[in-house]
Amino acid sequence: MTALAWIVLTGLAMSAIALVGSTTLLMKQATLDRIVMPLVAFAAGSLLGGAFFHMLPAASQTITDPTQLYLWTLLGFTVFFALEQFLHWHHCHRASSNCKEPLTYLILIGDGLHNFLGGLGIGAVFLTDVRLGLAAWLAAAAHEVPQELGDFGVLIHGGWGRKKALLFNLFSGLTFLVGGIVAWMVSARLEVSFLVPFAAGNFIYIGASDLVPEVNKHRDLGANIVLFLCFVGGLGLLWLMRVVVTQ
Repeated sequence: MTALAWIVLTGLAMSAIALVGSTTLLMKQATLDRIVMPLVAFAAGSLLGGAFFHMLPAASQTITDPTQLYLWTLLGFTVFFALEQFLHWHHCHRASSNCKEPLTYLILIGDGLHNFLGGLGIGAVFLTDVRLGLAAWLAAAAHEVPQELGDFGVLIHGGWGRKKALLFNLFSGLTFLVGGIVAWMVSARLEVSFLVPFAAGNFIYIGASDLVPEVNKHRDLGANIVLFLCFVGGLGLLWLMRVVVTQ
């Protein structure tokens, strides 16, 4: 198989990971309601873990000036803050029963950008060495599974129907394939290193500003303990993957 064939095959497989949310379609609504907030807490931990354990360390390898690294991260944070303000105004100033929470759109945009960047990087690795590309893809796939589960929970919490959330999550996952094809088309001539800390800033904003406050609305001590453990679990899993990948 050629490098392009591997890029397309693994890109489609990565996109299909979004289908893990389909398991919730088999659940009763009451059961789904009970697991949504733990998924949101888990998503917050995995998003922050992805930013601090994976994206920022990777960005520091290519952007050696700390000031530039921090500026791009803050820009990503600020752009999503401004974007949420716009979405909040756009939806909350219209008398429509179809209004959605801004964070549902933010999670799709952030996840799409993250997948696109991942596709760019792994596509470039495949062009260098197919075996190394497969190893990189396996690491990225393991990273995506908990994040996609959490993202699906966030969409449900934001008011989306289960089938619609699954479909849009799948569309967001397809940006990984797009990134891989772009990498194949332009090869090493494309400079996207600044987008890595920018995307990290997006993830930090979504995790810390949107999802954590949602989790903090609970007052029951038992529920708070469960949600905290889910948050730590998201962080811990991403940290464990960092340790495994760097060994």
